[in-house]
Amino acid sequence: MEEQDLEPRNRKPKPRDLDVMSIEALGEYIEDMEAEIARVREAISAKENWRDNADSFFKK
Repeated sequence: MEEQDLEPRNRKPKPRDLDVMSIEALGEYIEDMEAEIARVREAISAKENWRDNADSFFKK
């Protein structure tokens, strides 16, 4: 058994303390989060395409 198998799978990151961040830092944080959201959406789309291709292959 691997050590990583023992770790919780859905560990959520701790929220940042927004009170101590400057307006500029908050803007950069938003940009970072939007980029991460776009990356996740691309990953979802790719996985859906793979699933659809597999489904169509096995339905023949």
